[in-house]
Amino acid sequence: MRLGVWALWAALLSPGLAEAAIDTYGFADEAQRARFSVLTQELRCPKCQNQDLADSNAPIAADLRREIHRLLLQGQSDAQIVDYLVARYGEYVRYKPRFEARTWLLWLGPVGFLLAAGGLAWALLRQRSSSQAPVALSENEKARLNQLLKGDEDA
Repeated sequence: MRLGVWALWAALLSPGLAEAAIDTYGFADEAQRARFSVLTQELRCPKCQNQDLADSNAPIAADLRREIHRLLLQGQSDAQIVDYLVARYGEYVRYKPRFEARTWLLWLGPVGFLLAAGGLAWALLRQRSSSQAPVALSENEKARLNQLLKGDEDA
């Protein structure tokens, strides 16, 4: 009876293990394997939020890894492979999008934000230092202050 229960548990759990299969690809040389590794780490999975193709378990990521492997074996360059995937899935698949009219804010936005924050901090510090500058008292104000400090308020 116990053997039957263990066999049932093993049968129920084995489909989950089958999905965790590791992709294996054959390459002509080590340079091609390195290119594949770099490409799959530099390209984003279209389904996942912020996961590269190498780390994603999504079915689309597995398909894209196979497609990259196929294109590498055909002798295409890294730029051709990236261009093919960008044409098919859009600029989103690149972790580092090209600098162009559509992406200028993405590239220059952080610099602009830092410059604006630095300018605001400089203006606030300048205003603060100018508002704390000592004010010179007139002779009448000095006399009145001396009278108040001595306790002679009838002046």
